[in-house]
Amino acid sequence: MYIPRDHRAKGTPVQGLPRIIDLFCGCGGFSLGAHAAGLGPRIALDIDPILTSSFLVNFPSTKLMHANLRTLDGADIRRELGGPADGLFGGPPCQAFSDIGHRKATDSRRNLLRHFFRLVAETRPGFFVMENVRGLGYADARLLLDRGLELIPAKYKIVGPLILDAADFGAATRRSRLFVIGYDPNRCDSILPSDLDNRKTEPATVDDAIADLTSAAMMAEIGGYDTWKITRRGRPSRYAARLRTADGTFTGHRKTVHTLGVRKRFAKLLPGDVDPIGRHPRLTWNGQCPNLRAGTGRDRGSYQAVRPIHPEEARVITVREAARLQGFPDSFKFHPTVWHSFRMIGNSVCPIMAEAILSLIAERMGVKQTMRIAAE
Repeated sequence: MYIPRDHRAKGTPVQGLPRIIDLFCGCGGFSLGAHAAGLGPRIALDIDPILTSSFLVNFPSTKLMHANLRTLDGADIRRELGGPADGLFGGPPCQAFSDIGHRKATDSRRNLLRHFFRLVAETRPGFFVMENVRGLGYADARLLLDRGLELIPAKYKIVGPLILDAADFGAATRRSRLFVIGYDPNRCDSILPSDLDNRKTEPATVDDAIADLTSAAMMAEIGGYDTWKITRRGRPSRYAARLRTADGTFTGHRKTVHTLGVRKRFAKLLPGDVDPIGRHPRLTWNGQCPNLRAGTGRDRGSYQAVRPIHPEEARVITVREAARLQGFPDSFKFHPTVWHSFRMIGNSVCPIMAEAILSLIAERMGVKQTMRIAAE
């Protein structure tokens, strides 16, 4: 983390702490990137008490509201903000648009996309960013996106939809997502797709992200969380160094105990192979992690998503390894249980990608960047 140079926009800078809204906040991947960009939200909203259970631990200064966004009115949000909104971002539920999902037109979660844009129209922020899966841009879903954008007032300039990959912005995971950016030209200077191209950099590798965790030793069980400490001497990668805590401690690294048969099966796999039974991909040290998926909650069968296999050890990756690959710092806490933690990570926006997008917007709005997550 460091204090970067003073970025100045051509327009009138935002005065004071920006009034920012995070919709469908989940555990806070988008919020984390926003804080790094100087656009930390004052209000975060979500209906799920499990996926948001650690939000206030990680963001104690943000007001978390559990609300049904189908019935929430923009006027309610403006009152909570205490003034006009400077920005709004969020990732409406993507399961109904996913490549691997059923993509049924009758899935009620599809309607939440429209409510995202409705709330943009009702709060009228200086900018907004919407994130979702690539499948939202497919022919059977694109009409819903277009209809949502029709709700946005004509004064907004729209950038996208853009397909962006987290690895292209320095993350250690391949995570391709669809983004739409909108801004009020009276409050934000011009933004072009090429501006984001200029922020792309080399991806981190699996080795960069998790190699230094192999020597971690468990210290204690504290507040339901398994707590660990890195014991390996030597300098970590630049990526890992920016995610580490000052004392090298972190949570969520308990390893899955597989049966002997599963361990033998995993041990035979070469890096890059896929387990023929469980369909687990084996990570390669010099590559990137494939897209981490979320699984489902109890309301939809409690299905666990397929987790990648460690590059050397005959086991799937831990919560902390997944968090590192996704771009979360070691200080970030998820859920005491492995299942819910992986749901949090799999549902989250990659914080490194969120920072890349929102720091560009912050520059164009005259907001200073305050910290940095991992990629440079």
